[in-house]
Amino acid sequence: MMSDKITLAHGAGGLLSQKLVRELIVPAFDNPMLDELHDGAKLSGNLVFTTDSYVAKPIFFAGGDIGKLSVCGTVNDLAMSGAVPKYLSAGVIIEEGFDLIELRKIVWSMAVAADEAGVKIVTGDTKVVGHGQCDGIFINTAGIGETIDGVNISVKNVRPGMKVLINGSIGDHATVILAGRHALTLPDSIKSDCAPLNGLVRAMLEVEPKIAMLRDPTRGGIAAVLNEIAQGADVGIMLKEKKLPIKPAVKGVCNLLGFDVLELANEGKVIAIVPSESADAVLDVMRRHELGRQAEIIGEVVEAPRGKVGLKTSIGSTRIVDMPVGVIVPRIC
Repeated sequence: MMSDKITLAHGAGGLLSQKLVRELIVPAFDNPMLDELHDGAKLSGNLVFTTDSYVAKPIFFAGGDIGKLSVCGTVNDLAMSGAVPKYLSAGVIIEEGFDLIELRKIVWSMAVAADEAGVKIVTGDTKVVGHGQCDGIFINTAGIGETIDGVNISVKNVRPGMKVLINGSIGDHATVILAGRHALTLPDSIKSDCAPLNGLVRAMLEVEPKIAMLRDPTRGGIAAVLNEIAQGADVGIMLKEKKLPIKPAVKGVCNLLGFDVLELANEGKVIAIVPSESADAVLDVMRRHELGRQAEIIGEVVEAPRGKVGLKTSIGSTRIVDMPVGVIVPRIC
């Protein structure tokens, strides 16, 4: 575990998160559905189940809030599993003294996001703890969806020659959270990308049902997700820096603070590993969707080095994109 105490880095989606899951959690609950280690578990029949908890700070941020985040995040996890999201639960832990007006805003935001995603919140739970025993409000959402016929999203399907696609700019969400936490001023154009991706993903799968892998690069960003895919499929992945969609303001924050944009969290992005012959068709349908206007083919699956992610830089050199170890911005979701 590299430590005898839990740190914020264990929840950041990088190397320590991976070790926590693989060395402690998976051995305790070992079963074939869990062993897949995907965003959702495929159950008997055509059902997919997922759950996630949200501890974002600040609670309200440009482009969303913890309520919208909790619904979109769980909807997206189901979509990444190749499922149509249907029903959600919501469990809320509220700190004594929390502003009722803010709670009303959060609940309404959840309702709006659920309506946009076409899902229903059908059950839940509310708990209140003493002042100082919870940082305002924490939310857990779980979701059930139904798999799409002919779709099999699995890291085992990833092969050399496949293309790596993303639906738009990276690092926006983490940059907004960082700015809100430290009173930094950003252009009005920089907002969290928090959004339900199920409609976009459904359109992509209608064009190419044999998409091998889908992941939303949240904690740990693109670096964490692609390293997990490379390791799980025993392949290499090579990215092209010139193809990475990054907004100038986000790039400026990264340059100023020394952050790697590939490690920054996103909440409305999908990474798709697509057969080469259908990559252009999938890219076209992505660009015709509201949430995929800036979609790009950002890289390719390669034979070697196995289990590694590389980046072909704008000056022609190549660098290794490692699995994140520390934590750049904790509690981003």
